[in-house]
Amino acid sequence: MKAWDVIVIGAGAAGLMCAAEAGKRGRRVLLLDHGKRIGRKILMSGGGRCNFTNYFIEPGAFLCENPHFVKSALARYTQWDFIALVEKHGIAYHEKTLGQLFCDDSAQNIVDMLVKECDDAGVTIRLRSNIDSVASLGEGFAVTTDNDQYSCQSLVVASGGLSMPKIGASAFGYKLAEQFGLKVLPTRAGLVPFTLQPEDKATLEPLAGVSLPVVAESEDGTRFAENLLFTHRGVSGPSVLQISSYWQAGEQVHFELLPAGRLTQGIADSPNQELKTWLSRHLPKRLVDTLLEREKITNKPLKQYVPKEVAAIEQLLAAWPLKPGGTEGYRTAEVTLGGVDTDELSSKTMMAKKVPNLYFIGEVVDVSGWLGGYNFQWAWSAGWCAGQVV
Repeated sequence: MKAWDVIVIGAGAAGLMCAAEAGKRGRRVLLLDHGKRIGRKILMSGGGRCNFTNYFIEPGAFLCENPHFVKSALARYTQWDFIALVEKHGIAYHEKTLGQLFCDDSAQNIVDMLVKECDDAGVTIRLRSNIDSVASLGEGFAVTTDNDQYSCQSLVVASGGLSMPKIGASAFGYKLAEQFGLKVLPTRAGLVPFTLQPEDKATLEPLAGVSLPVVAESEDGTRFAENLLFTHRGVSGPSVLQISSYWQAGEQVHFELLPAGRLTQGIADSPNQELKTWLSRHLPKRLVDTLLEREKITNKPLKQYVPKEVAAIEQLLAAWPLKPGGTEGYRTAEVTLGGVDTDELSSKTMMAKKVPNLYFIGEVVDVSGWLGGYNFQWAWSAGWCAGQVV
């Protein structure tokens, strides 16, 4: 049995960061992954350019049963720390929108940077290593793979969640947590497109490809002002991905297509214009046609609408209701909501409170961020914190 100081399971964002930091401290680190490529989710992210962090990282942008849990890690290793690392490696980047930072060239730049950090720190990386079993070994652990058997003082689980199964996502981390008696909260897909009820699909599917800026609002009052995209399967776009993390099955989502009062102003400015013509100046024409037909709104000059009709149309445009049939699930989800209960972990070190030297970091933990680099920053921050102590 080959002995290591630290074994990290999962060569994704959090695992790579943790392994490099532990190696810098002189720890003998083995990084294991069942895949044949390092950082597969990093490589796929941001359209292949990796939205690696965000200028506006704050604890309020993360979903967690304990909203205070993320504060320590995010404060100790910030977006500015990761940006400094990116700049140290000479990687060119740009802000896209809303503080989102992307590589100018390729997500491969970020993976190469993390691998070099690991190499410089003496980390050993072994791919195509499927974990057969993990067992307690005194104060450490025995890890058996399909290739070999190892022992370690500290074991770090950075195996990710259930999103994107086609790149190897699995429930391994949750099962391991439960094996050691840790609570795992129910999981579901987050940052994911919605599917539609059959009757809605029939009327809205012809809008596939139509996109427009909206404000999406969940039943708990959470709001996101970003684009809505109609697809052949349902609705997507940044506003939908964001609000999906706050949506529960059976609930409605409301979309502000036009702000309240806009139609009243239109009547004052252009009383002789027909409603359809006026709406088509503000919204995509295909959407206008569908809305009028779907809501059975008679098209006539604006001045002919009585106050009650104006109020109803304004309400519709300011809070267009849609009751999703569900989501597309883990297949297209960017994150997994739920996971290892943060009450089981130290917010400073990520170590399990009742299992010394066992750590959980990244997506396997019940922490999920907004769209736009927040989840990567959680991975960097959590990985860095664990790396200082393993």
